[in-house]
Amino acid sequence: DYAKTLNLYMALLPTWGSLVKNNVLSIEQSKRYANFLGKYFQDKENIIWVLGGDVRGDVNPELFDTMGEILKQFNQNRLMTFHPFGRTGSYLWFNDRKWLDFNMFQSGHRRYDQLTLNSWDDKSMNEDSFGEDCYKYVIKNNSYNTIKPCLDAEPSYEGIVQGLHDPKEPYWEARHIRRYAYWSVFEGACGFTYGNNAIIQFHTGKSKGSYGVRETWYEGLHSPGGAQMQYLKQLMESVDYTTGKAHPEYILYPKNGHYRTSVFAGDSFMFIYSYKGDKIRIDLSKYKDKKMDAYYMNPENNSMSYIDAYTGISILELRPTKRHELSNDWVIILKESK
Repeated sequence: DYAKTLNLYMALLPTWGSLVKNNVLSIEQSKRYANFLGKYFQDKENIIWVLGGDVRGDVNPELFDTMGEILKQFNQNRLMTFHPFGRTGSYLWFNDRKWLDFNMFQSGHRRYDQLTLNSWDDKSMNEDSFGEDCYKYVIKNNSYNTIKPCLDAEPSYEGIVQGLHDPKEPYWEARHIRRYAYWSVFEGACGFTYGNNAIIQFHTGKSKGSYGVRETWYEGLHSPGGAQMQYLKQLMESVDYTTGKAHPEYILYPKNGHYRTSVFAGDSFMFIYSYKGDKIRIDLSKYKDKKMDAYYMNPENNSMSYIDAYTGISILELRPTKRHELSNDWVIILKESK
């Protein structure tokens, strides 16, 4: 009720996945529990049900289906999804279910060179483990005959150790969070989940904490990556984003790994994200007959600078100004002149 006064929706998980995986919760118990929850929250409008909880859907699909179908009966308009295990997506098991309204995937907390660390969560290595290439989960989601919206429910969290398990490893910082956000949203994800290591465990500093946590949760509230997420939202809402989609073919160079450049474009706009901020070659042939105003946007602070207006050209080559060595990602904005 208090969240509603703040115009917030609460994503509620009826049970964490480990209870299902370890057979703590039976089918009959899940039926009684789902009916109880459905009745108790029936009149609450600002709820999104999230089944699963860091678990593969195939550990007990019957139980998840049972809970999903029962909860859906109490409010057909209430959104429902499934939070999967690391480096998997809910589309692998439940894409055709009527109770599932949108898919979640978990791109996880590992670098390219950490795909296998011989730890408990290596079991997630399967046919669809894309790791840092978070945009590939969106591509996989959109490969099904029935396409549902999707988002990254658990990318790398700000201030968490890369790979989770070794506190001697470096941390995921704001620049990495932005990369995950822009890559996935520009590929067509319906949103993005921001996470912060200190906040997820409400670390007060009175104990050691987990995953190499280095600040309290109230300090984590002011982390730069969290503050920068609003700039992506503002950018997407500056156009009719429902008319746009990913257009990787518009980028002629570069394309791979950290150098990958993402493009989200419609008839009258093109948004380009470069994590490295190196030279970019853009195919503008589809916009030759339009006058396109171009801007650089700094995703760290939302500052914008005008580049030029382009018309009648097929290939545009740009090299953003270098900010500093570690953090040099840029957004290039092209919009049709009015």
